Amino acid sequence: MHGGRIAGREEPAFEFSAPQDSVIPVLIAVPHAGRAYPPRVLEQMRDPAGSTLRLEDRWVDLVAAEVASSTGAGLLIANAPRAMLDLNRALDDVDWSMIAGGQPGSRYHSQANRRARSGLGLIPRRLSGHGEIWRSPIDRAELAERIEGIHRPYHTALAQQLEAIRDRWGAALLIDMHSMPPLRRRDSHAPEAQFVVGDRFGASCEPGLAELALSYFARHDRPASHNRPYSGGFALDHHAARRRGIHAMQIEICRSTYLDMRMEQPSARLTQLAVLLAGLVRLMGLEAARLGAGDYLAQAAE
Repeated sequence: MHGGRIAGREEPAFEFSAPQDSVIPVLIAVPHAGRAYPPRVLEQMRDPAGSTLRLEDRWVDLVAAEVASSTGAGLLIANAPRAMLDLNRALDDVDWSMIAGGQPGSRYHSQANRRARSGLGLIPRRLSGHGEIWRSPIDRAELAERIEGIHRPYHTALAQQLEAIRDRWGAALLIDMHSMPPLRRRDSHAPEAQFVVGDRFGASCEPGLAELALSYFARHDRPASHNRPYSGGFALDHHAARRRGIHAMQIEICRSTYLDMRMEQPSARLTQLAVLLAGLVRLMGLEAARLGAGDYLAQAAE
């Protein structure tokens, strides 16, 4: 299945795939690896090569595709680039100073969500140490077009697939997959984390799921942290519904684990990483199925 639209490109905004009879109640989503840049968008950038390299979760979609293929998990991949619109941001998270004409009553940025202040709102404006991304303000009609063509259909499809999984299994687990630059060590005696498991500090999934992921990485001698510095964003806030059996977790993967030294192209380590993560997804899928069975039993008892 595919849907949405990217103005100026033939590719759909996103693509979804899943086995006809999936064996685990897991959906892997990749919102930030899109590379379908319309020429006009690249022309609007001050430094297209530098900005796209920094903004993309570069090639993490290849990791996710291998994991989904080997586990039977559903897979939702965005083709639309994060530079055009960040699918992990709320619709009101707009820095209106970068939109031509602004918005009445909203002089600078959203009052509901402050991520726009950092320059990484619904449409990224600037990058730390890199400066402004765009040559000129973006037209309001263009913002509206991106919302209707990319954001709304992507999250509608994601919600529908999670509901379908939940209806079949009694529970669904969303794994929102991202990549991150190498983290700085907080403790000179501890290695920097290669993975960050985010669950919105326990709000977006059953605590046992995060604990399971962290213990899995520990058993495989892969340093991982919990919620710091990334606890998850809009996807977890919007789609998680623990009481209804829909759980959501964000997994950040250090780019050094699967890209080359320049952090630009996949390395030979990508397949090894995919095998590691496939083991995790199978384990978490079994746990999610167990949670779903328990939920159905509880409902039947009532």
